[in-house]
Amino acid sequence: MEFTVVRGDIADQSADALVNAAGTSLRMGSGVAGALRERGGEELNEAAMELGPVDLGAVAVTDAFGLDAGYVIHAAAMPHYGDGKATEGSIREATRNALAAADERGCESLVLPALGCGVAGFDLREGARLIAEEIRGFDPDSLRDVRFIAYSDGEHRTIRNSVGTN
Repeated sequence: MEFTVVRGDIADQSADALVNAAGTSLRMGSGVAGALRERGGEELNEAAMELGPVDLGAVAVTDAFGLDAGYVIHAAAMPHYGDGKATEGSIREATRNALAAADERGCESLVLPALGCGVAGFDLREGARLIAEEIRGFDPDSLRDVRFIAYSDGEHRTIRNSVGTN
């Protein structure tokens, strides 16, 4: 499956589903989760927390509330804040499960961030490579437009260089 690497704020994206870089508690703190919570509203955080905690690598799906999407897929690529770091396995599993959750719901478009990287402690270059491998290896029924989003110019450049695409 092909995908594009885009630069921007995930909370400003329009898609059938947006992926939240979550911890296993599903509490929406800072970074991607904070941006989605700020735009989506406190109801988004409350809905996510009602579904948690989840296992590492698992996903939970909520309404998108105030976001321009149908769903938010909360992908737990890292343990609860302060309880450890993301791993290769948790990033791969969270990515696969997020793609599958969107596809199972008939989504055609999905935007996902660098799961497990940044505050979760995994190297962005390596994490981007793992996520790209999982996207490319996914065989969707409905998903057609997958955007791998980077917030900053530097992050965008690193992801693009790591995954060998636009």
